[in-house]
Amino acid sequence: MTGTRRRAMIATLVAVLGASVGVAGAGHLYLREWRRAAAWFSFVVGAALVLLSLFVDPATINLADPGSVAAAQPSSLPRTVTVPVFALLLLSALDAYRLATRGPRSSDEPECPRCGGELDPDLAFCPWCTARLEHYAAEDGERGDRRTEH
Repeated sequence: MTGTRRRAMIATLVAVLGASVGVAGAGHLYLREWRRAAAWFSFVVGAALVLLSLFVDPATINLADPGSVAAAQPSSLPRTVTVPVFALLLLSALDAYRLATRGPRSSDEPECPRCGGELDPDLAFCPWCTARLEHYAAEDGERGDRRTEH
């Protein structure tokens, strides 16, 4: 199994597990896409709150009390609320899969041979996966890319 395929499978698994407990963006967190994870989480929570305020009787759930919103069982909510929220959670998982399977990013920065993360030229290891890296001399006498592991 290639590294990209394994990364996609793990990201999708994390995204689906996160979605099963109602947390959008978990797969994006695994992929270190922090802003995208925060955007998906905020979007799903915001959409859920809007749908709850529109389609649920205020006597049933008090939206001003986070405890009553968190304690609400999905089976007690109307389908006009649950179906769109579950669809957004599914879209979040699919987006994490798409990000994990996309081709290599076009960047001039050196990348780690193990995880593909951007490397800091002042470090002798990858800051993402801690793989040790060795230097090789560049032809013009400058410091070369670190592309091989010990």
